[in-house]
Amino acid sequence: MSNIDIISDKELKKGIKQFLETAPDIYMAGVSVDTVIFGFHNDKLKALLLRFGNTPYFILPGGYIMKEESLDDAALRILQERTALENIYLEQFYTSGSISRSKEEVAIELTQKMIGTIPHSNWFAQRFVSVCYYALVDDTKVNPVTEAFFTEVKWFDISRLPKVLYDHDAIINKALKRLQSDLDEKLAGSNLIGETFTMGQLQKLYEAVYQKEFVRTNFQRKILSLGVLERLEKQYNGKSHKAPYLYRFIK
Repeated sequence: MSNIDIISDKELKKGIKQFLETAPDIYMAGVSVDTVIFGFHNDKLKALLLRFGNTPYFILPGGYIMKEESLDDAALRILQERTALENIYLEQFYTSGSISRSKEEVAIELTQKMIGTIPHSNWFAQRFVSVCYYALVDDTKVNPVTEAFFTEVKWFDISRLPKVLYDHDAIINKALKRLQSDLDEKLAGSNLIGETFTMGQLQKLYEAVYQKEFVRTNFQRKILSLGVLERLEKQYNGKSHKAPYLYRFIK
């Protein structure tokens, strides 16, 4: 989960200008995709964010929809480009359409500092409606890459996020709420936890997602009542009388 080396200002300026020249011919106007990529590491729920240029601001991984591409295919492509992962669990959960969301003054000022004066008719001047997805990934297998506007890719604890642009803080909060409501149903198909796990490990994941602690006995009773777990052999660690059982999701 190491950070990516920050690219140079020269490379950044060149990449942005190339994008502005080609975007209208390649992508649909007025529609974008934003993704909240969740990972679980060291008992913490984390989100993957991209540094905007060489600034202190971050944004969600996102992108635009090619003219001959479906919405879901665009979301999968964007995620695969950002993470190098296949078979990603992806859920559409929200559409952000506020009039003001595409007029982030800070982002405009930062872009101007990076490449100079931006023509009024440029790609970014239009209003964008963003279709939002969340993804659940094994963050140890993510191999993030930088590109034109985004000079660093970094995981952040969901409770300690950096400065973000646009309405991405609101999108992250909505994604977390959706994950909380979906967790019982969706966890079996996700990559947030290994194929086998102890009840303690599963409780740590729930506590990270819900941002609160649970009483062990109450949590175990609730989870077992769902009928989604299969109990396996004990996980021996030299103290057999304390060895916990392993579990896995019933497929």
